[in-house]
Amino acid sequence: MSILINKNTRLVVQGITGRDGSFHSMKMKAYGTNVVAGVSPGKGGLLIEDTPVFNTVEDAVRETGANTSVIFVPAAFAKDAMMEAADAGVKLIVCITEGIPTIDVVSAYQFIKQKGAQLIGPNCPGLISPEESLVGIMPTQIFKRGGTGVISRSGTLTYEVVYNLSAQGMGQSTAIGVGGDPVVGLYFQELLAMFENDPDTDSIALIGEIGGDAEERAAEYIKAHITKPVAAFIAGKQAPSGKQMGHAGAIISSSGGTAAEKIAAFQAAGIPVANEPSQIPDLLKNRR
Repeated sequence: MSILINKNTRLVVQGITGRDGSFHSMKMKAYGTNVVAGVSPGKGGLLIEDTPVFNTVEDAVRETGANTSVIFVPAAFAKDAMMEAADAGVKLIVCITEGIPTIDVVSAYQFIKQKGAQLIGPNCPGLISPEESLVGIMPTQIFKRGGTGVISRSGTLTYEVVYNLSAQGMGQSTAIGVGGDPVVGLYFQELLAMFENDPDTDSIALIGEIGGDAEERAAEYIKAHITKPVAAFIAGKQAPSGKQMGHAGAIISSSGGTAAEKIAAFQAAGIPVANEPSQIPDLLKNRR
């Protein structure tokens, strides 16, 4: 079993005629994802590798029954793309686009919630349920089907942790990159709850980084609500205060957000924290 996406996912690619949209559309189809439609205003009627292109998401949903969207449009148009998908009845929206103004994300996220939909991202690699569906840009060759759920703020660290999990025979139920911007959609607590309720997820790897207090809140939530083994890794131990490190949300403020504070929160909740991503598999095995 998996969370959020599976073999029944019917995907529409917004921005399918662009460079990234067309490239990753083919990669997702090759993996077995059911890519049923693409959207590119003014280019309705085209076929991209046998995938029909529509002018609007509403048209795509009506004609193909698409229930999930992945967005590859430029940052200036991403707010409208997210809102258009939600307004058309799409229930899961995955926004890969980076560089979107935070105020745009706030507006789009509120609209998406009002429509009863869910958002992953923006500025994220998407998600994958191995051997079922890929929605995003993750390197499929490192993933293996299994029972470990993965939640991460960092795309590249997701891949490193997954590589080590797979190498030690620990496949993944679903792996999700939540995105590194200050405001994103589904985050640690919501995804932890989904994995807790997934009967085929037997352990959880959580990858955090400096900035904000999401990891501290996740630690409290795990202590109170999660019964499955959890191991964490926090990136940014050497980051200086006040300097942005990579992601827009990865910045230590005067009021907190340091790696040390996050590690301490997990340890206080009884959650082991890896010094290196390669230690995650052993930490999980020791808690089973």
